[in-house]
Amino acid sequence: AALKVQLDAKLFGQHLAKDVVLKAVIGFSNNPSPKKPLTLSLHGWAGTGKNFLSQILAEQVHPAGLRSKFVHLFLATLHFPHHDQLKLYKEQLQNWIRGNVSACPYSVFIFDEMDKMHPGLIDAIKPFLDYYEEVDGVSYRKAIFIFLSNAGGDLINNAALDFWTSGKHREEIQLKDLEPTLSVGVFNNKNSGLWHSSLIDRNLIDYFVPFLPLEHKHVKMCVRAEMIARGYAVDEEVVQAVADEMTFFPKEQKIYSDKGCKTVQAKLDIHEDV
Repeated sequence: AALKVQLDAKLFGQHLAKDVVLKAVIGFSNNPSPKKPLTLSLHGWAGTGKNFLSQILAEQVHPAGLRSKFVHLFLATLHFPHHDQLKLYKEQLQNWIRGNVSACPYSVFIFDEMDKMHPGLIDAIKPFLDYYEEVDGVSYRKAIFIFLSNAGGDLINNAALDFWTSGKHREEIQLKDLEPTLSVGVFNNKNSGLWHSSLIDRNLIDYFVPFLPLEHKHVKMCVRAEMIARGYAVDEEVVQAVADEMTFFPKEQKIYSDKGCKTVQAKLDIHEDV
């Protein structure tokens, strides 16, 4: 219930992601003996809310969120920068996950920048995501793994645009409209971190969660939320001014923000004096 309240209040324009993640987490947490850890792969362009959702989810499991010693964030470019160190990274990753799940079965692991991950590296964690009761005496079934990726964003944007062009509401887009294309697209994308991955091959990713591109109205919602978070009264002129400074695509229709809500904070700083 707390997760739903948080997502409703803070995540805008993502009916699909909200719905899928809520159902997945509720089902997983209500199951006294899950057969495998919960594994979610979040896809979409920058600024659409993938990071945001994973942080909210982590906070519901461990109140300190990213500051908790049981929530672990990996950034591909920071933690795994060198391609020639792949063997070492695989060992380190396995040892890190093994050690942390031994300390806390409810550990949360977030892998950001999956699209910058060296191909094959993520397969090192396959044994921990599989349907094993234990691996070397450790059970991983209560842990949560979340992958964040820009890969597949183009596929999602095109599908959203097709719906818009055919006069349908974005809220009519369902998971079945996107998930099959997404999993195949990511599997065949050399820059997805999941290229030809055994995690997809063995159906170990429970949900491919699409994040739709954000429209003008969603950007405005982000601006209002940021103003409230800073303790300001919401000024609609400022909201409009910030939204007007964002760039939108496609070139002709200008429907979707090409940076989502990513630059809202910085743009709002310019209007501080107001």
